[in-house]
Amino acid sequence: MSKKVLITGILGQDGANMAEYLLEATDHEIYGMARRSGTPNHLNIEDFQDNERFHLVDGDLTDSASIDNLVKRIKPNYFINFGANSFVGVSWEMPLQVFEANTLGVIRCLEAIKKFKPDCRFYSAGSSEEFGDVDYSPQDIKHPIKPRSPYGASKAAARHLVKVYRESYNLFAVHSILFNHEGTRRGEEFVTRKITKKVAEITNKIKTGEKFEPLQLGNVDAKRDWSDSKDFMRGVWMMLNQDRPKDYVLASGTTHSVREFVQVAFQNAGVAGLWSGAGMDTKYRVFQENTILAEINEKWYRPAEIQILHGDASEIKKDLGWQPEISFDKLVKNMVQCDLKLYEKGNS
Repeated sequence: MSKKVLITGILGQDGANMAEYLLEATDHEIYGMARRSGTPNHLNIEDFQDNERFHLVDGDLTDSASIDNLVKRIKPNYFINFGANSFVGVSWEMPLQVFEANTLGVIRCLEAIKKFKPDCRFYSAGSSEEFGDVDYSPQDIKHPIKPRSPYGASKAAARHLVKVYRESYNLFAVHSILFNHEGTRRGEEFVTRKITKKVAEITNKIKTGEKFEPLQLGNVDAKRDWSDSKDFMRGVWMMLNQDRPKDYVLASGTTHSVREFVQVAFQNAGVAGLWSGAGMDTKYRVFQENTILAEINEKWYRPAEIQILHGDASEIKKDLGWQPEISFDKLVKNMVQCDLKLYEKGNS
């Protein structure tokens, strides 16, 4: 039977991927919530925005009335919250706004469900940034919460709130820990998309003999557990359809440094390079040439760095049968190929 699914953050990577997955895998009606904007960017929903089962609706996680009205009107069977201020680096500059959206926003969603659709199943997107300065690797759902950024703290607070509402009001509410996940719909402010977009530019300028500025990076030795967002959307849907609400970790179980990401990205663009130097003098150059492709800029270091995040998704694999399908190399290749096409299209 067709049901109704309300997804916040529909214009972002995860919201768009979730909507696309559900339009293909179910016959449900999908309601994608976006904040009203004078210059909305609908690029991520272009492929399905004309689908008759998709409905774009206005709403704002910082406004209780708008969330209440949507839940009251739509009466969703599922409420999937991907809306957030999700850029870790900016969270030091605007911590109050980050908590307003990421933490109080979750309360607004839970309150609306409690008041108007208490049998609605709620999903809250958590983050490996909640673990922060990790005690052990890989990190499972039982790892202590030790965030090192306002963003991580905002997600940790949301996790506690979901637990409180689940236990206090018997709501079906889950808050899963999502390790780093990327894809062709990733925002340009994130380091992975920043890398692949710049790789596309540099590759094309090398071909045409144009001058270019090297890719500017911060801590290239930071290691992350990178997955494809599309793999995670299947896991989220499994969590929402389990018999009882239970939180899980979603991760690939492997780690790669920013340094590796850069190298694989340039390789997929057909540019062979080599890292050299140390500290602030670290450079990535064209192989056997002195052409600098990437360099370190202290501007991109964070006030508090997390050196490694490495997830343990064994529990959801055992309980629900989830398995990732897209490897790290395939993820990077897909992103590079997408940005090469976008660059050529924009300069044609």
